[in-house]
Order: sequence, then C-alpha cells, then structure tokens
Amino acid sequence: MNPNRVHENALSHRAPYAGLSTIPDLNLQHLYDQTRHNMIIKNSFGEILDYTRHNPTGESRPEIVVLGHGVTANKDRPFLLTLATALASAGYETIRFSFSGNGQSQGLFQDSCPTKEVGDLRSVLGTISHRHVIYIGHSMGGAVGLLGLNQGLKLHRFVSLAGMVHPHLFAQTEFGDVNPDSPTGWMWGKPECPLSRKFLDDMQAIGTLLPLAAQVDIPMLIVHGIEDDVVPIAHSRQLVQANPQISLIEMPETDHMFSENGSDLLMAQHVIQWLNHS
Repeated sequence: MNPNRVHENALSHRAPYAGLSTIPDLNLQHLYDQTRHNMIIKNSFGEILDYTRHNPTGESRPEIVVLGHGVTANKDRPFLLTLATALASAGYETIRFSFSGNGQSQGLFQDSCPTKEVGDLRSVLGTISHRHVIYIGHSMGGAVGLLGLNQGLKLHRFVSLAGMVHPHLFAQTEFGDVNPDSPTGWMWGKPECPLSRKFLDDMQAIGTLLPLAAQVDIPMLIVHGIEDDVVPIAHSRQLVQANPQISLIEMPETDHMFSENGSDLLMAQHVIQWLNHS
C-alpha cells in the first residue's frame, strides 16, 4: 500500500464513495448567513476582519471550527458556505472569516501574504481562546495553518483543503509572468487582486512547508481533488510521506474549488466523518 495515499484511518479514496454517512436535511439558503456577529475582531494592525458565525443545530459539540480561505478569495466561497452549513448541521459551531485585504475585511489586498494571514488567524483565535479549535484552511489558507502551528498557534485539530505545500513554487508557477506592483500586474487577471512584491517576497521566504509537516503532532487531515490543476495532489502526497500520521483523502473528478458534481457536499461529508472519528 502506498503510504502517500492511504493512512491508518483508511480515509483515502480513489473509488466511488461508499459508506459515507449523509448530512441530514441541509437547508443551505436558510443557514448560509445564519448568525451575523456582534463582536468586532481586529488584527494586530487594527484592521477589522469580516466574519460570519454559524450556530450548531441539534446537539452542540465542544469544539469550534474556524474556516480560512485561499488567495484572491474570501469567506463566501460557495464550497466554504456549504462546509460551514454542514458543520453546523453536524453540531459544530463554525466561524468563517475573510483575511485582511480580502472580501469585506479591512486592509489592502497588496499587503496580503501568508505571514500576515497567520497574524489574522491568531487574532480570530484570541477571541475564542477558551475553546478547542479545529482550523480548516483552503489553498493558501491551508499553508497558513501549517505556518501557524509552527509559530505556536493552539489548534486542537487541523484540516487542509488542497492546501499549498510549496508557496514559492506556487508563486512562480501561477504568477511568474506577472509584473508585481504595476498597473496591470494582477493575479489571474483580476484587477481587484494586484500582485505585490510583498506577497512574492513572503512566498519566497517561506519556500516549502515540507519540514513543518514532519513536526505536526495534532490530528491532521488533507482533502484534495485528483483533478486539481492549481495545487497538484502530488504535493499533498509529499506531506503524508513526510509525516505518515497525516490522513489524506483523495477525491476523484474533483478540482481545486470543489466546484463540480456535488464535490463540495462530498468534501463536507469526508471532513465531518473524520472529525467525528479522529
């Protein structure tokens, strides 16, 4: 058995999804913005971070889940909405937030980078320090989780959704032909997402996260689509090779955004099943 693809929990799949429990009666439209917040969360720069809290339905679980998004995104990505709703339906209080400079959070997008986003996550965790926290990060948000663990963030469990493993390589591959800090130097052609030298320098300084994976000593799950053309699934397999205690679920016919053929709900089912049994 290839240790990069299957771990002790036997959660990695390349065949149809058999035996997964269903998520009961998700009323997505009702629950997406179920509870707006009263408390203001600011990062260390004084920037207000936009967030939405999903209260659990039915019996509440003791842990609280925090969801972090990827580069050029925000807390309202459709698959994050689906995941937050599913988690709440399964009894997990959930907070999804936008990193500074993204979505409705304050700050400049040009200042966004993994190192700053670790600070944002630290600020969010500071408001719920009395709770055990499960952090779930997508893409660059997954990299933020590994960096945060290395910098002492207190996480009880960690889930990476197609998380970056080699930030410097990612920046070179995706934005190597873009001129940073220029009038048309945009990430993926998005004028609202200008590529900055600060971002590139931070990605280069981080380099790779493989050495950090070997140090992970809390339960960690990776969920990754086999058809991902943004963060190759081979990178997640490298993480498991570096630390065989990390569980990996490979989702066939699934892209980076969990956007096709109901893969967002399947991803949520995988995450909840793992949380309930890890």
